[in-house]
Amino acid sequence: MSASDQFRTYRPFIGPFDPCPPITEKSYNVPPQLFITFQPPNLPQFSPYEALKYGTLWPALYAPYPDPSREEAGGD
Repeated sequence: MSASDQFRTYRPFIGPFDPCPPITEKSYNVPPQLFITFQPPNLPQFSPYEALKYGTLWPALYAPYPDPSREEAGGD
């Protein structure tokens, strides 16, 4: 699963009487561990330095934080 697959979007319901300007598209993060049901043998590992940098030993479980510059102003 690539990093672009981890961020998904949806279009929420916009009521006709909402007092605020509508947010037409919202996004959320799907963590990669949801798609790994068991630990496969010989899973690649980061070096110790990279594991500390990324917060996980296994590249398959690395999920970057959302980029604040991609967030809408006043969003979630």
